[in-house]
Amino acid sequence: MASSTGTGWAQLRQQARSLETQTETLFHTYSQFAAVPNIPPKASEDEKQTESKLQDILEKRETLISQLSRLLDSEASLTASATKQNNLARHREVLQEHRRELTRLKSQIQEARNRANLLNNVRSDIDAYHSNNPEAAEADYMLGERGRIDNSHNMADSVLSQAYAVNESFNLQRETLASINRRITGAASQVPGLNSLIGRISAKKRRDGIIMGSFIAFCFLAFLYFM
Repeated sequence: MASSTGTGWAQLRQQARSLETQTETLFHTYSQFAAVPNIPPKASEDEKQTESKLQDILEKRETLISQLSRLLDSEASLTASATKQNNLARHREVLQEHRRELTRLKSQIQEARNRANLLNNVRSDIDAYHSNNPEAAEADYMLGERGRIDNSHNMADSVLSQAYAVNESFNLQRETLASINRRITGAASQVPGLNSLIGRISAKKRRDGIIMGSFIAFCFLAFLYFM
């Protein structure tokens, strides 16, 4: 009797786990109906079938859990293990979670459909209004063009403001460098021999430049000669 009960328990649990996996797969399919770019005003046949499958599987799982509960109650208190009780409790928790998830997804799909229908109704009303009032449609077009022109002007003003700010920054930097140069020149004039040292350094640089230029010219002429 205990062996028969254990076999029945294992089979029912296997069915419950299989149905839980199927539920997760159907949830993934069902959630896609709320994510489509242009959701139809009414539920499609695929959406109705997926929802119906989910409802059927949830009912089957409820029946399986009832069978597991009765099977566990039929066992003697000493043989009914805590593991089986925990397994049964877990199946019930998962079932409740999946029922709540189905309710959430149905609500999400309905909200997406309501938003799409509202937008379609607004567009239809606007199109009808423009068809019956061509002057108003033209005025709306002119207002839209005016808005785009204003945006262009604002962008140009922003670019000019940035250019003026950069130019002002350059002027400040130039004035700062000129002030530093004046200070260095003033300090150099106050230190004996510093001006002559700076002059000798400048003369040496010019001399080195002349020598380097002459050497490069010589090499270039020699290259042309041997070519």
